[in-house]
Amino acid sequence: MEMTAQQDVRAKQAANAPKNPTAWIIAVSCFVLIGGALFLYSRVSWQQAMLYLLGALGGFVLYQAHFGFTSAWRKFILYRQGEGIRAQMIMMAVASALFLPLLLKGSAFGHPVSGYVFGVGVSVIVGAFLFGIGMQLGDGCASGTLYHIGGGDANGIVTLIGFIAGSVIATAHFDVWAQMPQWEPFSFIVQFGALGGFGCQLVLLGAVYYIVTVMEKRRHGKLMTMPLANRNGWKAMYKGPWPLLAGALLLALVNALVLLISGKPWGITSAFALWGAKAVQLFGIDPTAWTYWQDEAKRQALANPLYYDTTAVMDISLMFGALLAAALAGRYAKPVQWKRPTRMTIGALIGGLMMGYGARLAFGCNIGAYFGGIASFSAHGWAWFVFAFLGSLIGVKLRPYCAYKN
Repeated sequence: MEMTAQQDVRAKQAANAPKNPTAWIIAVSCFVLIGGALFLYSRVSWQQAMLYLLGALGGFVLYQAHFGFTSAWRKFILYRQGEGIRAQMIMMAVASALFLPLLLKGSAFGHPVSGYVFGVGVSVIVGAFLFGIGMQLGDGCASGTLYHIGGGDANGIVTLIGFIAGSVIATAHFDVWAQMPQWEPFSFIVQFGALGGFGCQLVLLGAVYYIVTVMEKRRHGKLMTMPLANRNGWKAMYKGPWPLLAGALLLALVNALVLLISGKPWGITSAFALWGAKAVQLFGIDPTAWTYWQDEAKRQALANPLYYDTTAVMDISLMFGALLAAALAGRYAKPVQWKRPTRMTIGALIGGLMMGYGARLAFGCNIGAYFGGIASFSAHGWAWFVFAFLGSLIGVKLRPYCAYKN
């Protein structure tokens, strides 16, 4: 009788237990994404609503493909495993092909279209170098920090706090860096024409792809690929994991659609400066006196509600897109680990500060400066890649002091 009673209790508990422990997270994510899109459509524009959904798609893809810029560089630096970097080069090549006709036409849907083309100078070099160190200490770049938060990584919250603080500090110092020497903006398609510029781009991308491949084969004798332990069958379409190549192609498409709809490539970090500026206003500080906010568009963004800022709404939807992906993948079947070593928390905060400061100096992060800059055929995107990678060489060496395991 005792065994029967225990079995009966267990049967009732099983019957009353939720069929899917992450179902409520999936429901909340969908509600926020659909409700947010409808809100933006009614209050701002259909373009803002579409960009909000594109941000969510970006977060979903980043999580399901585990498409990391930081981890890809770290694996190559430490182990000469270049699969992630090769995927990035393919992504850049596809994005360049998609960007090219839009940039040549110069308009879409009645608004101008232009890429991210900036000059290379001291600020870009220093900013990218600082960012490269910070992305390893923060265990994620800008997009990585956001999708890690959506994926249940509590450490990403600390990194984001540092990121916002660093962005605010950089905007306060922006006039100093703006006066530093720099070359004029250099666009491959402006200097060499459409075919010449695109050819030059492919040569550079192919060179990086080739160098990474040669160095990997020299170390391992073959190309090292991470096998996908996929037991989900066709459900992998929404449960993951996805191949890196699929992630690369989809992210290239997302960036091209952002360019088409908004008139500029995908960006991440300008929103952090905006969030930080609005936060310091609450303490009586007036950021509009700083050089960074003298630009009319930036001043207008600071005066408007956040939902008018494209980058801000895309950053928010990116986190919820990653949250949805993580829930579908079963990530939240286990509780989030909030406890972290103190050294890791300090490292994440310092890394975030360095990335926030560096991103403002270098006109963006891994998405805006590296991805968007290179896809826009700008030399500054390539300069960002070189100096951020050099910074990562140092950042990787510092990671063990922050309790990270390489």
